[in-house]
Amino acid sequence: MSNGKEKAAFICSRDTLDGAYPSLILGINAARLGMETKVFYTFMGVNLLRQGGIEKAKFIPPGVMGAVPGMSTMATAMMKKKIEKAQIPSLPEMMEIARIEGVELIACRMTYDMMELKDEDLIEGIAIWNAEEFLKYAKDAKLCLFT
Repeated sequence: MSNGKEKAAFICSRDTLDGAYPSLILGINAARLGMETKVFYTFMGVNLLRQGGIEKAKFIPPGVMGAVPGMSTMATAMMKKKIEKAQIPSLPEMMEIARIEGVELIACRMTYDMMELKDEDLIEGIAIWNAEEFLKYAKDAKLCLFT
């Protein structure tokens, strides 16, 4: 049953800062434009929906630098300082804003099963959809982006 609103769908597959922010920022803005908005978390992105998972998101530098021991910890601290200095909400705040704005957060059923998750492993209010359910929604979306 359609509510008459245009739809927006975003896919998040990474549990890193640069994986989490785009889908939440785009989702919030789509909702503020009056769109019905859903973010589908798959593969490592599902970790962001785990209890305490959003707080654990790191920034992993690209290339060889990301493989250097301790580099992601240092890069994460630097990136979080830049985010704070730019007065951008933290990821937990961003997720809360998204939910207040009506963005629905959805876990991928296949990933949920693969990771042997239980409902209590996830934050409250998370829907779990299989790929077909997401595609039925996404095929009618005005926007459908893999962030």
